[in-house]
Amino acid sequence: MDSSDLISKARAELLLKAVEDYFIEPSMTVCELVKRMGNSGGFMATHVSLASEIVAEMWGAREVKRILSFTGNVVSTGLRGLIAQLIREGFADIVITTCGAIDHDIARGVGSKYYSGRFDVDDVFLRDLNIHRLGNVFIPVESYGAAIEGFVKKLIDEAIRVKREWSGVELLKLAGSLINDRASLLRSAYERSVPVVVPGIIDGAFGFHLFTQSQLTNFKLEVFEDEKILADIVFGAEKLGALIIGGGISKHHTIWWAQFRDGLDYGVYITTAVEYDGSLSGAQPREAVSWNKVKPSAKSAIVYGDATVVLPLIVAKAMCDLNKLRY
Repeated sequence: MDSSDLISKARAELLLKAVEDYFIEPSMTVCELVKRMGNSGGFMATHVSLASEIVAEMWGAREVKRILSFTGNVVSTGLRGLIAQLIREGFADIVITTCGAIDHDIARGVGSKYYSGRFDVDDVFLRDLNIHRLGNVFIPVESYGAAIEGFVKKLIDEAIRVKREWSGVELLKLAGSLINDRASLLRSAYERSVPVVVPGIIDGAFGFHLFTQSQLTNFKLEVFEDEKILADIVFGAEKLGALIIGGGISKHHTIWWAQFRDGLDYGVYITTAVEYDGSLSGAQPREAVSWNKVKPSAKSAIVYGDATVVLPLIVAKAMCDLNKLRY
């Protein structure tokens, strides 16, 4: 085959799928919308569609162990319910998240109210009114620190009646049993016996109050037991997949462990971070290949966008595809 034939072949392989216009109809389902977005040619719309296909495939494959990884900020929003649903409906074999996620889940799980706000409100004014701002979510001061402190005290009182030393996974399972909220990720994980691993468990209100209680009682936290549970799942997996929402420590811990079995077989990243500052949060799956954290043969996608917008689209379409596979 001469060079002109090679060029023609390469060109044909790149021009396989034409851009298709689409129109919105009042009766259109979310699944149909995402399908049409996938045929629209650009830009993140096609990535949303591809991500949904990968999520559906790894969700439906029995040989795949699935990691659900996310940051704490999204748990302050209504997306918390969708994350809890993913756990309850069997997507996650293990959860890796942040202490902030635990903070917000506990606060809201015990009845604290968070409120829809605005990005542009003066923060000095909010401080004077005893209101925390997380983006455009308003959190009354009494809905956060005091609520979490009271819960942790109750939790540790329950825990030390049983034994002195607890792993993070064990303690969060007990925490889930004390929360009566269908939208709680800890409650869902408790009901499904899904371990919740928080590698930075001290980095937040929950962890701070664990420390405080350890000074007042004989409570001890053993974090290495969490790593044993994670190792058993990672090394026991025939294939490994991950849905990674956001970046930071939860993303890093997920792909860090994946490298010891030659990387993820499936990976979907949702992020607003860019790769040009060399950050882990912005690093694409292709960079993870160089670290052995994602396999070169892996099915992967990265979706740049706000998880509160794109995750519901991805999950809705994945559920449609999964139902087709089942029935």
